[in-house]
Parts: sequence; C-alpha cells; structure tokens
Amino acid sequence: MEQRGHFTKKMDDLKVQVLRMSSMAETAMHNSIKALLENNAELAEDVIMNDIKINELECDLDKFNIELLALDQPMAKDLRFIVGAMRISSNLERIGDEAVNLAHRSVFLSTRPPLPFNQKLEQMTVVAKDMVAQAVKAFADEDPVLAGKVCGMDNDADSLNVRILKSLIEDMVSETRIVERGVHLIMASSHLERIADQATNIAESVIFITQGVNIKHHCRG
Repeated sequence: MEQRGHFTKKMDDLKVQVLRMSSMAETAMHNSIKALLENNAELAEDVIMNDIKINELECDLDKFNIELLALDQPMAKDLRFIVGAMRISSNLERIGDEAVNLAHRSVFLSTRPPLPFNQKLEQMTVVAKDMVAQAVKAFADEDPVLAGKVCGMDNDADSLNVRILKSLIEDMVSETRIVERGVHLIMASSHLERIADQATNIAESVIFITQGVNIKHHCRG
C-alpha cells in the first residue's frame, strides 16, 4: 500500500510539472502574439531569452518519465498517462519554439513601418490561443470530450491560414513595397497554424490517455 501511495504521488507530481510547462508555453505564446500585434520588440526579445527555461523543463520531464517507466513498470492507464505526458511535453516545447519563431518575426517587423491592421491575422491569434488553452484544460481535467472539440477546431485554423496567405499575396501583388513585410506576416501566420497543430496533438494525447484510443493522424478529418 505504501509503495502504491509513493507511485501515486509521483504521478501527481508528473501532472503538476506538465501543467507548469504548459503555463510557461502559453505565456511565451501570449507574449509573442502581443509583441506581434503591438510591434513590441522588447517583449519579443524576452520570449526568445526565456525559451531555454521551457527546454530545460522538457529535459527534466523526459528524465522523470523514463525513471517512472524503468523503476515502477506502470500498467494500463498509468502507462498511457506517462506516454501521453511525454508526448504532450514535446508538443509544449514545440509551442515554445513557434513562439520564439513568431517573436523573431516581431523583432524584424518592429524595424519597419507597420502594415495596416490585418483582421484575419488577429482572428488566427485568437484561434491558436483558444486551442492551446482548451487542450491544456482537457489534459488537466482528463476530458476527452473537450479534447475532441479541440481536434475539430484544427480545420478552422488551417482554413484561416490559407485565407491569410491568399490575402497577403494579393496585397503584395498590388503594392510591391510591402513584399518583405508581407512575407514575414505569412510566416507569422504559419507559426500560429503550427501552434494550433501542437494543440491538436495535445488533444489527441488526452484521448489516448483517457480512452486508450490512438487517433493520431485521424483527428484532422
């Protein structure tokens, strides 16, 4: 009984650490988006500098998970939770990476005259933030229904990214002076779309943890 209690505590610690990492990744994402929308190079630089903390936590989680697998030999849902946590920590690290990529775009754009307000791009930031928030909540609550809703949102992000691409290309054709800045905004939209993809991956892992079903690559129908 004592051994089981010790293992349960380690599983609780694992969940806490994944949620801590999710908070760090969400903060990086929110700050990079704010930097982009407000032309704030200083905030963007802060995102870039703090990325190492997310990377270090992923390494710590990898070590912790490997020790759990090797020493405790978990079964059934506990095993799925550990495997899912490993996947999710990797997805969160990639969200951090995309936030850094977005921050680099923001640093460049801050040195150029601002382009007109892009409503579609702002919509894309809202979708990406919502998907990540809901995916993390689904993990925290172990809620496969909410996770399924996140999966359904991925098509919206993909569609919006295409619309942004087409709109910016049209603008660049009619006004060649904005080509350089337009390309950076296209890439910014791509980074946001990839963040949405990582949120979808997290949602897939929640469904795997809670239901034992692997829907990877089938979530985006």
